[in-house]
Amino acid sequence: MPRARRMILGHVMSGLCSKMNRTKQLPADLMETPLNRCLNTFDITLLGIGHMVGAGIYVLTGTVAREMAGPAIVLSFILAGLVSLLAALCYAEFGTRVPKAGSAYVYTYVSIGEFWAFVIGWNIILEHMLGAASVARAWSGYVDSMLGNIVANLTMELTGEMHEQLLAKYPDFLACFVCLSYAVALATGVKATAMINSILTTVNVAVMALVVVLGFWYASPNNWSLPGQGFVPFGFGGVLAGAATCFYAFVGFDSIATAGEEAKNPSVSIPLATILSLCVVTVGYVLVSAALTLMIPYNEINPAAALPEAFGMRGITWAKYAISTGAICGMTTTLLGSLFALPRCIYAMASDGLLFSCFGKVNTKTQVPLLNLAVSGVCSALLALLFDLEKLVEFMSIGTLLAYTIVSASVIVLRYRPISVEETVHLAPDTPGTDEEDGGPAPLPGTTAPVAPTGGGIDSSSQSSTIDPSSPTSEMIEIALAGRLRPQFRWLEPVLGRCEPGVACSGAVLMFCVLSVAVCFQLENSWDELYHGTWWALGLYGFLLFCLVACVVVISAHHQNTRGLQFKVPFVPYIPALSIFCNIELMVHLSFLTWLRFFIWLSIGMLVYFLYGIHNSKEGELGTSYSMLMSTNEAIRGWGATSTALGGGSKVTVTKIIKGRISRKTTVGDRQAIVDDDDDEDS
Repeated sequence: MPRARRMILGHVMSGLCSKMNRTKQLPADLMETPLNRCLNTFDITLLGIGHMVGAGIYVLTGTVAREMAGPAIVLSFILAGLVSLLAALCYAEFGTRVPKAGSAYVYTYVSIGEFWAFVIGWNIILEHMLGAASVARAWSGYVDSMLGNIVANLTMELTGEMHEQLLAKYPDFLACFVCLSYAVALATGVKATAMINSILTTVNVAVMALVVVLGFWYASPNNWSLPGQGFVPFGFGGVLAGAATCFYAFVGFDSIATAGEEAKNPSVSIPLATILSLCVVTVGYVLVSAALTLMIPYNEINPAAALPEAFGMRGITWAKYAISTGAICGMTTTLLGSLFALPRCIYAMASDGLLFSCFGKVNTKTQVPLLNLAVSGVCSALLALLFDLEKLVEFMSIGTLLAYTIVSASVIVLRYRPISVEETVHLAPDTPGTDEEDGGPAPLPGTTAPVAPTGGGIDSSSQSSTIDPSSPTSEMIEIALAGRLRPQFRWLEPVLGRCEPGVACSGAVLMFCVLSVAVCFQLENSWDELYHGTWWALGLYGFLLFCLVACVVVISAHHQNTRGLQFKVPFVPYIPALSIFCNIELMVHLSFLTWLRFFIWLSIGMLVYFLYGIHNSKEGELGTSYSMLMSTNEAIRGWGATSTALGGGSKVTVTKIIKGRISRKTTVGDRQAIVDDDDDEDS
């Protein structure tokens, strides 16, 4: 009887793991959607700029300069922008692969699996909800400061203060009303929203330019070298703390990826808009913070309304009103960006069956998920009503950083994982023929590449010099070699030779993430010992860094498959690995209370997933569809099927191209990499 129970439990756990690890199967036509594909590159770029340039520049700038970094806020924004750029490059590559709503959620679903996709999607919901609430709170506070705190004083007289540590000092009814009003405005349709966003963003950028010009005109270099203070008054630790806070100002670029299902040409618009908007915003933040700290000493900055007060101190009263107008426009576009992305993420998860089906419906008239928008607006309004800006911003960062980390890891995993190839493909007339015409032995099990035949066959070590990279033959060779050891790394074959293609890389990515957590925690807790050269600290860090480098070497020792990508992250796996490490380093600096709130929210999500999502997922027992992601012609011709992407010609198996047999092993409910198939006939 105990043995029967163990068998039943083993079967249940096996099925559970299979469901949690199943990946999203993409439709044959990825461009098909019930949403309205009406956004061009310019619209999406302004959407990203508008989402990023808001509360960050008008609220965070004064706080970070006064209390954390001083004039070195310039370095803080540069560091935060570089970390964001690393993640943005990964988002841009996935945006060309999967032009669907859902951003990091969809990217994780097609590359890692359903469970981690739900975790990321659940955190993205929280991120955008907190983002909308925090900007609404900043919008309210900014307007209230312009009116002499009339709103705050009147509210406290009517309702009194909320004497609770986790809540705000008083309920902010103005912020609540702002959230609800903008949610109603977004219900008119995506094109009208994009037009409003473009106008407000243009005004905001013009105001930023005015701040920079006037700020440098009235600049005093002495403000960067105050007696006893210098350029870095709080030390390098203050610069890092400022960078962790400034990171909040850049989180809006993932709304660009969320708009992938409403872009006319996502494979071009998404990467271009992502990189362009992030560069523009980073330059703008650096110039504005430099102008602010050059105009007045950092210790005289008013954190509540830094820019207007700075110009008021210089006697430029008319500029105060222009800056206030830009601030309202900027925070409005940021709020619109959060409320734009949030319902679309909920829609993507509901369409896959992981959230309740009622959230997967789109209004046929406006082509907007109205129920999702209503729920998003109400929840964001309640958060803005009860919590203050500081608590919202800190809680928001952890979900964002986790999403960035998993997206960066997904880029590496998908680059080195073999894709499913159809048993037969159409080849161009000039490609080699069948085995009957020119045969060759099958590749030996565990070898890194197919063994070349004696009579003028293709050698994997010299294929780049003998095969035209643009030919269908070269494309299929690259697909077949993905995840296999490179010839120059054959010395690793005794250790990795028996691993199926792609498995070693996935394991190395997981190990790199675990080691990064260990290194970052040690840096946080034992930095003094390392700084003073304590022997055990040097030995421990040396060992951990050696293991980190070894993980990267193992990944880079394998072949990649980059076919069909109109935008590719450069220097893979180095840039995604650096992004993973930087994101984990920033997460380690978050407070314990932030982590506690995060685990509470995650626990609620686990109840939703295991009680509803895992049983209603539309993937069911379907396999994966990595072949949909890699074909160049798919992106050009509506993302068609792989088997028809290579043009006319005779049908032959893939193994005829590389002079060896390659087949797929499939199991129900699980995915397997492409492996070498034993050829009994040749043996």
